[in-house]
Amino acid sequence: MEYLNEVIENLKAKNGHESEFLQAAYEVLTSLKPVIDKHPEFKNMALLERITEPERLIMFRVPWVDDKGQVQVNRGFRVQFNGSIGPYKGGLRFHPSVNQSIMKFLAFEQCFKNALTGLPIGGGKGGSDFNPKGKSDMEIMRFCQSFMSELYKHIGQDVDVPAGDIGVGGREIGYLFGQYRKLRNAYEAGVLTGKGLEYGGSLARTEATGYGLIYFMREMLKANGKDLAGKTVIISGSGNVAIYACEKAQQYGAKVVAMSDSNGCIYDPNGIKLDVVKQIKEVERGRIKEYAARVSGSTYTEDVNCRNIWKIKADIALPCATQNEINLEDAKTLVANGVMAVGEGANMPTNIEAIEYFLEKGILLAPAKAANAGGVATSALEMSQNSMRYSWTFEEVDKKLDGIMTNIFKACEKAANEYGLSQNYVAGANIAAFDKISKAMIAQGII
Repeated sequence: MEYLNEVIENLKAKNGHESEFLQAAYEVLTSLKPVIDKHPEFKNMALLERITEPERLIMFRVPWVDDKGQVQVNRGFRVQFNGSIGPYKGGLRFHPSVNQSIMKFLAFEQCFKNALTGLPIGGGKGGSDFNPKGKSDMEIMRFCQSFMSELYKHIGQDVDVPAGDIGVGGREIGYLFGQYRKLRNAYEAGVLTGKGLEYGGSLARTEATGYGLIYFMREMLKANGKDLAGKTVIISGSGNVAIYACEKAQQYGAKVVAMSDSNGCIYDPNGIKLDVVKQIKEVERGRIKEYAARVSGSTYTEDVNCRNIWKIKADIALPCATQNEINLEDAKTLVANGVMAVGEGANMPTNIEAIEYFLEKGILLAPAKAANAGGVATSALEMSQNSMRYSWTFEEVDKKLDGIMTNIFKACEKAANEYGLSQNYVAGANIAAFDKISKAMIAQGII
């Protein structure tokens, strides 16, 4: 425990201003206590110090010209955190909140998430404080081209393979790939994932993170004598993860009654009509409040803090929006309202106090690094298809995804049980992923 505390204190001293990164590191490190107690030799290897320090952090200027002819300047990032089990792999996020701390936290989490998939991919993340909302297609294209003009120097299908994340969908990936192809004068399809089907993308990639979340939830509930059928579900967010988690939950017989976006949440006691949500969010790129105007019996609540959704009574809560969207107060409200399980579809959506409260109260908690790994797993399957110059059917990819998520749950369960932490899938996920990464690092020497 002394070694663990030393590492945590040194991290605070070095990264004191990076609250999100420190939170992610603390959550992982503290859950590794039984592993560190069993392996005192890790201290002499400085294993924890190395696993919490990125191998490379790249920050760069992104100048671009808006539609008025004005030059704008944003900041770009790529954090290549750990490549011991494969090329760095992780999304690009375009959002005003992006900073070094958020990039490091996401890249650190990605290492563990990718290790859990069982596929040969390391961990990385990148993005920019550019806000695509309200921008024209031409402005987004010019920004993406400028961003890739620097990023291309640091990525490659055997080096680092970015994908999409918040603010980066199929349109942005297309512009980024086009600029990469032009700069490299080569068609390296495996350098980016989340591509369009016309140029190397994979079927089921859009659905993968949301579907994968529900596959993991299905296994977790089954292991504890429960299932999704007949359960009432609330889902924060209304992007890809939320939409396809809703779709798959409904297919398993659950009743989803609430969704949200950054302005507020909708409540439909009759069950969310997903075709309406898809039309609003995927086709019209509108706001979720429009749902209430189109579906009788539903209501919309304006909520700048995006927390009213956690006051809605439900059996299962699926936070699928962003980091730290559930705090201790929200957790207490959810438990008081009878929630029995929480599945993290977003990255680190539950803060440490809330996680501890859920575990203390016996709530089944599916941690993000395990439960939302379906997206990156399917990205790795896209890389495989690109390498083979071949494509699988939707059903083939979905079946592989289901198998991967089932195996991830089993790995989390096994690791938790091995250390006497039954039903603590948060610790189980961290321990199972750490075991794989640490063995790879040790095998490769002090690098």
